[in-house]
Amino acid sequence: MDGHDSPQTPKGSLRKFLEQLSGAGKAIGVLTSGGDAQGMNAAVRAVVRMGIYVGAKVYFIYEGYQGMVDGGSNIVEADWESVSSILQVGGTIIGSARCQDFRTREGRLKAACNLVQLGITSLCVIGGDGSLTGAHIFQTEWSGLLEELARDGKISTEQVQKHGHLNVVGMVGSIDNDFCGTDMTIGTDSALHRIIEVVDAIMTTAQSHQRTFVLEVMGRHCGYLALVSALACGADWVFLPESPPEEGWQENMCIKLSENRARKKRLNIIIVAEGAIDTQNKPITSEQIKELVVTQLGYDTRVTILGHVQRGGTPSAFDRILASRMGVEAVVALLQATPETPACVVSLSGNQAVRLPLMECVQMTQEVQKAMDERRFKDAVRLRGRSFENNLNTYKRLAIKLPDSEIPKSNCNVGVVNVGAPAAGMNAAVRAAVRVGISEGHKMFAVYDGFEGFAKGQIKEIGWGDVGGWTGQGGSILGTKRTLPGKYLEDIAAQMRTHGISALLIIGGFEAYLGLLELLAARQKHEEFCVPMVMVPATVSNNVPGSDFSIGADTALNTITDTCDRIKQSASGTKRRVFIIETMGGFCGYLANMGGLAAGADAAYIFEEPFDIRDLQSNVEHLTEKMKTSIQRGLVLRNESCSENYTTDFIYQLYSEEGKGVFDCRKNVLGHMQQGGAPSPFDRNFGTKISARAMQWISSKLRESVGKGKKFLSEDSVCVLGISKRTLLFQPVAELKKETDFEHRIPKEQWWLKLRPLMKILAKYKVSFEVSDASQLEPVQPRGPEEPAAI
Repeated sequence: MDGHDSPQTPKGSLRKFLEQLSGAGKAIGVLTSGGDAQGMNAAVRAVVRMGIYVGAKVYFIYEGYQGMVDGGSNIVEADWESVSSILQVGGTIIGSARCQDFRTREGRLKAACNLVQLGITSLCVIGGDGSLTGAHIFQTEWSGLLEELARDGKISTEQVQKHGHLNVVGMVGSIDNDFCGTDMTIGTDSALHRIIEVVDAIMTTAQSHQRTFVLEVMGRHCGYLALVSALACGADWVFLPESPPEEGWQENMCIKLSENRARKKRLNIIIVAEGAIDTQNKPITSEQIKELVVTQLGYDTRVTILGHVQRGGTPSAFDRILASRMGVEAVVALLQATPETPACVVSLSGNQAVRLPLMECVQMTQEVQKAMDERRFKDAVRLRGRSFENNLNTYKRLAIKLPDSEIPKSNCNVGVVNVGAPAAGMNAAVRAAVRVGISEGHKMFAVYDGFEGFAKGQIKEIGWGDVGGWTGQGGSILGTKRTLPGKYLEDIAAQMRTHGISALLIIGGFEAYLGLLELLAARQKHEEFCVPMVMVPATVSNNVPGSDFSIGADTALNTITDTCDRIKQSASGTKRRVFIIETMGGFCGYLANMGGLAAGADAAYIFEEPFDIRDLQSNVEHLTEKMKTSIQRGLVLRNESCSENYTTDFIYQLYSEEGKGVFDCRKNVLGHMQQGGAPSPFDRNFGTKISARAMQWISSKLRESVGKGKKFLSEDSVCVLGISKRTLLFQPVAELKKETDFEHRIPKEQWWLKLRPLMKILAKYKVSFEVSDASQLEPVQPRGPEEPAAI
C-alpha cells in the first residue's frame, strides 16, 4: 500500500509534506489531565506513534501535572509498542489527577526542572479548559522558571540556553463538549453513546408501566449532553444551565406532559443536566421535578442518575478517529512551532482539523460561565456557538406542537419518501421532516416502499403523533426499495396530481440521487415534477456526491469497530493470528478506511487506491515483522468491491500460504449487520438536523412561489443537501453530475482519502503525508455568511 499515492492528490509545489519536517533531537511530553474522557488513549497513541515516526523522543507523563511535579518514575520514554491495544480502552492509561501543587509557582519550578533534565521542550496536553490554562501559564513563565532554577544551581546555564522556550499544543478531552472553538471535544460522542444506551433501555420499561422518567446527565456548566440526548431520543422536556425555563415552567411542563399522555403516548422522558438552574440561578434538581410531576399529575415517576457511567466504556468510532486525527495534527503543530508560536489547541470545525489560539478559546469558554452567572442567558447560548444554538432551536421545534389554530396553513402538501437500502437514522430524519413540515403549516404525506410504492399509490397523510418514538428505531419504518422511478414516471406523476403534492423530500442513498436526476429529466414531459425536490443523503456507504457524510454511516462504522474489537480480543489468547475482515460500501472505501483507522488495522484495501501483488506482498512482510514484536496479531480490512480478482478468499489464501509457520489467518464477512441496529447518537442527531433544514428549504421555496403560479423549472429547485468541509450546502443535482463516477457509484473527489496516510503511519508504514500550513492560527469564531456544519 506504499508507493501508491492516492490517485487524487495533485503534486503541487505549494503543498507541504511531512518528509520536510523532522523531529530529530526533539523531546515531546504527553499528559492527560483533569476529568478523563473516552478517546484520550487514542490521542496518546497517535501522539506517541507520530512522534516516533518523525524521529522525536516521546515521554509519557503519568498522573497529569502531579507526575510532572513529582518527576522520577512518573516521566518515562514511550516506544511504539507501549501504546499497542489501547485504542479500544476508555479512560486514560497514563492516568490523570487534579493537581494542587502545579497551581503554585514552587510546583511549576519542580515541573520545569524535571522536564529540562530530560530535554522536553514540547508539551502535548490532553484535558479540559483548566488543564489547558495551566499549560499556558507554564509556557509564559518558562524562561523565568529556568533562570530561577539556574540561579539556585539546579540546572546549568547551557541547559537554560538550549531549552530556552517551551511549545504547548492542547487537545480538548472532555465529555461535556464545553470548550468554545471546537465542534466536538474528545469523549463527547462516547458519553452520548452511554446516555442513549440507557435511554433506549429505560424507554422499554417505561412503556410497559406508563411511567415518567427523570434522567440526570452530566454537565455542571454545560448543557450539551442533555440537549443532544434530548434531541436524539425525543424527550418531552429538557433542563439546561444555559437556557433556563421561563417563569411558570412548572405549569407549562405539566400541561405538556399531560397533552402527550392524551395523545396516547405511554411514557414521558425528562432530561436534566446536573447543573440545571432557573432564571434566578437557583438549582433545579431531578428530585424537585419528580415531586412536581407526582403532586401535580399523579404519574408514576422514577429518577435515574447516570453519573460516572457516562465517562466509562469503550470510545466510539467517532472519538477514536477524532482523537487520532487531533494527535497527529498536534505533533505536526509542535514540529512547526517556533519560539514565538503561542500555545494553540487543535480542534475540529465541520470535518476539518484546525488550530486555534489556546487562550482566546479559554477566555471565550469562561465568558459563557460569566454570562450565566450574570443571568444573560441569550448571550450564553450565543457564545456556546452556532451548533449549540441550532440544536436548541431544532429541539424546541420538534418537541412542542403549537395548537392547530395557531399554525397558519400553507395549503401545500409535501411528500416524504425513503429510497435505496435501509440506513440507521432514516426514521429520525422522517420524524424531523414531518414535524417541521406540520409546524410550517403544510400537510405531510408519507410515501411507503420507495418509488414503487409511490407509483402504486401507497401514500397516506402522516401526523405529529404518528412519528413519536421514531428516532431510536433502526431500518426504515416507511419501507424502502432500490427501484428507480424511470419506469413508473406516468404513475408517479398521476399520484402526485391525485394527492396534490407540491414538494418532495427524498431520504436515501445513491439510488435516491439517480432517482432525483430521473425526475429532473422528466420535467419536460410531466409538469407534476416541476416542484421543489430535495434529497437528504442516507446510506451506510457514504457515497453520495455533494456530501461528506450520510445518515447511517456512523452507525455502520461503530458496528465494524465493535466487531473488530471483539475479533482482536479473540486473538489475544491464540497469539500470532491475522484477521481479514470484509466490509460493505459498494465501490466506496469509506467504511473500510475509517473502520481501519478506528480499529487500528494494519491495512485496508479499497477500490479508490489501486493495489497489486507487490502491495499484498509488502503487507505480508510487514505483518511477519510485526509478529516478532510483542504485538502478535494483525487486522486487515477489505472493501467488498475493492478488486475483482483479489477477493477476500484470495487474500485470505495468499496470507495463509505466505504466513505459514509465522501466523495463521481467519476471515470474516460482516455483511448486513452493518445496515441494522439502533442508530448511533450521531446519526439520530445528524438525521434530525439535516432533515429539519431540508424542510425549511422546501418551505422557503414554496413561499417564494405564492401567487406566482406553482411551476418550478430552474435546476436549483432540485437539490442535494449535504455537508461539505465546514458548511451545509444545497447543491443542484444537475451540477453534481460532473462530480460523479456513475459506473462505480462514487463521487470523483472524496475528502477522507487524505486520511489514508494517517492509518498507515499509525500502523508503521512509511508514507507521504500532506500537512497543514504552519503559519496561521485561525480566529476563534469567523462568522461567515455560510451555514455552519457543526454536528
